[in-house]
Amino acid sequence: MRGATMGSYLRPQSIKDALDALATGPRVLLAGGTDYYPARVGLPLDDDILDITAIPDLTGITDAGDHWRIGAMARWSDLNRIELPPAFDGLKAAARRIGGAQVQNAATICGNVCNASPAADGVPNLLVLDAAVELSSTGSTRTLPVGDFITGNRATGRRTDELVTALLIPKTPDGAHGDFLKLGARSYLVISIAMVAVLLAPATDGTVAEARIAVGACSPVAQRLPALEAALRGCPLDTGLGRIPDPSHLAPLSPINDVRATAGYRLDAALTLLCRALRELGEGMA
Repeated sequence: MRGATMGSYLRPQSIKDALDALATGPRVLLAGGTDYYPARVGLPLDDDILDITAIPDLTGITDAGDHWRIGAMARWSDLNRIELPPAFDGLKAAARRIGGAQVQNAATICGNVCNASPAADGVPNLLVLDAAVELSSTGSTRTLPVGDFITGNRATGRRTDELVTALLIPKTPDGAHGDFLKLGARSYLVISIAMVAVLLAPATDGTVAEARIAVGACSPVAQRLPALEAALRGCPLDTGLGRIPDPSHLAPLSPINDVRATAGYRLDAALTLLCRALRELGEGMA
């Protein structure tokens, strides 16, 4: 574009070099680019870019002993190429429905979190997995739970001198299973109107030992539903779980009216999805 000022572009090959660059001033971080480029159609690319795609230490999904580590450059398609416990079934279901194959092969799981969209399909699943974000700078490394890292619509707790290097997911209880359901205007290639993530862990007597429930696209930030989680504990693991959710359990949500749905419709949809997910998961774990 004539007269446009071009920003600088760096593509370091080590985490240290990336952190040294961030220490000199803020830069736009580029990983998959599936959020960055569509947002700048027709605009000059004048940002100072830090492209992290050449850093090998940021790739992969690995078993780190007491937790799983999802590197900042791990892509959505990577999730369904490796064997993971059934607790990850919800996150894997989201991975299969985020865009098409091209997007899934480019977009990163960490990027979905850093973009901090209220409709980010990965976030409710990461909330029920108790995931934490690893943030590195030249002087330190810290972790924040995903629920604390995302502070609002398109807002996070990352400092400008920090790089998200991984998601850390603690090992889940034995026998835990996850599920994910979303509603959009169509089944695939669509922004969610409402979505739910569920993780259930069984007790030895066939009841629910632990329940984790999160809803996305119905608040500025995806929300856990502690009242529903408490109501599910001790209930038999069967299809009857689908009859437990009621509107009072949705109190933490604050949906909006927009071009995709009204606030009331979003609440109704979230409740229906919760009932369906719990019924299906209860039946499958019985």
